Amino acid sequence: MKLYGKFFMIHLKSIMQYKTSFLLSCLGQFLVSFNLFLGIYFMFRRFSQVEGFTYSEVLLCCGITLLEFSLAEAFARGFDTFGSIVSHGEFDRILVRPRNEIFQVLGSRIELSRIGRVLQAIVMFIYGIRASHIHWTLTKAAAVALMLLGGAVVFSGFFVIYASICFFTIEGLEFMNIFTDGAREYGKYPVSIYGKKVLQLCTFVIPYALIQYYPLLYLLDTGEAYYALLPLAACLFMLPCLVLWKIGVRHYVSSGS
Repeated sequence: MKLYGKFFMIHLKSIMQYKTSFLLSCLGQFLVSFNLFLGIYFMFRRFSQVEGFTYSEVLLCCGITLLEFSLAEAFARGFDTFGSIVSHGEFDRILVRPRNEIFQVLGSRIELSRIGRVLQAIVMFIYGIRASHIHWTLTKAAAVALMLLGGAVVFSGFFVIYASICFFTIEGLEFMNIFTDGAREYGKYPVSIYGKKVLQLCTFVIPYALIQYYPLLYLLDTGEAYYALLPLAACLFMLPCLVLWKIGVRHYVSSGS
């Protein structure tokens, strides 16, 4: 953690060399994320509910999903841009250094400009909390913390899968954005509105529902108490992602640069 802290400070000092650019990037991220809010707002201007969920409850759901994705994108960005690391031959240097390659890729890119998106998510989340009139307890606060942890792990897992594929294709495959940026988009609404089959898929195969839908039901007092712990189960998704990464590293041959 001490070494990772040094990586963090290097990135922080780097972006602070161009403060205006950093602030404008944060503002841009905030405004881009604002489109999510507008989409929900105009939807509920016409419909009072979506599958039983009110405007404030959907905003709460959207804020949590966006915050989960933003945290993963900020701190696991090195895996999201891993294609360039492989194609430029930089992974060769990573392998000869006396540190774990996953740690080095994590430290290679920390996207602090995502603070703008995080702020947008926090605004929607706070508004959703106030408007939903949730009766807060210590366990509900812990459930939100677990949702953020589990969500960051799941989205980071998809970034790891994306990076692992790059060992075989050199360049990243854009279809993986379906599971990252796509999930951020359709994660605006509770997973159940997309139908029973999608809910089952997002429960037992791709654990989006474990970090979004079921814990949200617990927060709204319409779900079981154990739903609050399901984000911990979602963290197990990282295990097959790491196995795929190890397979990729074993089969890696230099990009020829």
